[in-house]
Amino acid sequence: MDIRSESGGGHHDAGAVHLPAPTAWPMVLALGMALIMTGLVTNGVIGLLGLLLTVLGSVGWFRQVLPVEQHEAVAMQAEQIQIYSTRVSVDRLAIAPSHRKILPIEVFHITTGLKGGIAGGIAMTVPAAIFSLIKYHSIWYAMNLLAAGGFVSWAGASNAFLAQFHPEGLLAGLAIHIVASLLVGLLYGAVLPMFPWKPILTAGFLAPLVWTGLLYSTLNIVSPILDERIDWFWFIMSQVAFGLVAGFVINLQAKVRTAQFQALPFAVRAGLHSDATLKTEERDTPQ
Repeated sequence: MDIRSESGGGHHDAGAVHLPAPTAWPMVLALGMALIMTGLVTNGVIGLLGLLLTVLGSVGWFRQVLPVEQHEAVAMQAEQIQIYSTRVSVDRLAIAPSHRKILPIEVFHITTGLKGGIAGGIAMTVPAAIFSLIKYHSIWYAMNLLAAGGFVSWAGASNAFLAQFHPEGLLAGLAIHIVASLLVGLLYGAVLPMFPWKPILTAGFLAPLVWTGLLYSTLNIVSPILDERIDWFWFIMSQVAFGLVAGFVINLQAKVRTAQFQALPFAVRAGLHSDATLKTEERDTPQ
């Protein structure tokens, strides 16, 4: 039986469901692109391997869907399922029939995350500078160590070299630090409303542990020199400083209404009627 769908209709079995055929080519393509990015900061051989996997993944994926999308037939078996419950009543959300429920009603604006990222990025430089001064008697060590991940020629640099001032190291380190701070700030602005209990403390201490765990397992690939010389205690301290300051700044900003609020009538949005009053009136209105 031909299990591929054709333009004029395909062969369909009454006892089967035709679904897209499973394929691993998208994962091969994603792995190839990831290796290309990794090769930019590690070794060119890894980048060439990524390019090969990207080409193979693209060709394989295209052949899977063009010129005819491949499907497979999955057999169906009728089964009677009896649904029962020990509850005698069901609680339902009293919402207007004109729109569906969307939560949350209020969220932070995207610029709020950027403000938090900028403030947190400035705050985390304090523990980094203290670490550099205490251990290497230079405020440039942490910045140069961060920048070393982008310079292949700095892979074997000595601690004395990293403790010196280098204009290219300052520019590269600032670029990496600013981009990372803004991205993490945007993430904080998106997830902070999801923490119902003490969001600043929860996100300020919980999120750094998550970032540290992710970096601990991947830093040897992203930046081998940083993986060899990083001080994890001071790294966690800088992450906590970022989380607390970014969370504090974000939490000070006003929230904006989502589509759930905009869908309410003008009387509710203007404060003339409460949402609860509106729902009571709708419930009492005869259908």
